[in-house]
Amino acid sequence: MSGTQNAGAWEPLAGIRILDFSVLLPGPFATLALADLGADVIKVEAPAGDEGRTITGLHFASVNRNKRSIALDLKDAASRPVVARLAAWADVAIETFRPGVAQRLGIDAGMLRSYNERLIYCSLSGYGQNGPQAQTPGHDLNYLAAAGTLALASHWGDERPRRAGVPVADLAGGTYAAIAILSALYERERTGRGRQLDLSLFEAALSFTATRRGLGLDAPTRLHLYPTNDLFETADGRYIVLGLVEDRFWANFMRALGDEASALRDARFASEALRREHGDVLEPILRATLRAHAAEEWLARFSRHDVPAQLVVTPREASRGPQMRARELVVERDGETHLPFPVIADGTHRPALRSTAPSLNQHADDILRELGMEARA
Repeated sequence: MSGTQNAGAWEPLAGIRILDFSVLLPGPFATLALADLGADVIKVEAPAGDEGRTITGLHFASVNRNKRSIALDLKDAASRPVVARLAAWADVAIETFRPGVAQRLGIDAGMLRSYNERLIYCSLSGYGQNGPQAQTPGHDLNYLAAAGTLALASHWGDERPRRAGVPVADLAGGTYAAIAILSALYERERTGRGRQLDLSLFEAALSFTATRRGLGLDAPTRLHLYPTNDLFETADGRYIVLGLVEDRFWANFMRALGDEASALRDARFASEALRREHGDVLEPILRATLRAHAAEEWLARFSRHDVPAQLVVTPREASRGPQMRARELVVERDGETHLPFPVIADGTHRPALRSTAPSLNQHADDILRELGMEARA
């Protein structure tokens, strides 16, 4: 393993070796989880580097920490001996090309597993390795549209398709890929056999959508929404999220209001079912009520009465707030701030930030020497 081992770090995957041919976000997010948990991830990049290094908004540094980089021109036959050694070295290989590309580059499952029959090979593509859309290009928003996710309204009274602020399909696909890889590693401990895994971002998004509303929905609906569970603007232009789903929280909210907003005491709003039934009447009253005071005043009241309310903050504010300071999961290194895999084991052990994202080809010589090959001149 490369990198500095942090005292008290939780690294349950130490000794697991990952060969990462993935680019942009979904694949690197999957291997990020494994790297944060101690796996040795070698990121194989084209000579020009992962496109994520230059495309705005993909935050290369955030999803490639704790990894090593080597640049190989996979289109050049001279790279094949290195690929063969890497495949023999690895426990897992992952790629995110369109179907057929890995085979043309000589890094498909058949080729790599000919060097290492125990290898677990994961393909994470847009629509999967077969089917009429297998070659269709796309990005996160395309997969969400294809999965029916965008048909679900985001706010009460708003039926237009809305995109999320984070790439849900990309992150869902990366998460499922990591889970599938870990499952295959566990299975291999019992059987000695590797696996070829085929996951798609479209199906990951469809799985998330099904969890929310099932797969039978064929028309717009508000059944997944509550007029009392939304964002509300306050007098100072800030926003508070209320989570008034259960009746007990509505009762707490009403106590926090005191003598204000008598209109909310209407019998039509006396239960969760009635509040949903009369949501079109209720929602504008709630919005007018929250605009009566500044956010801090509301939050003080809500805290006293156990109301599920949260101020909308920026990522910087969230990462530097008292909750994250208490949890000690956010760490800094080389002038960068990171949140490694967010788990605490046995109350004290946390995944470590061993290294920030590598520069292109940073570890080539070390990797080649580990493989028993000569370092490049």
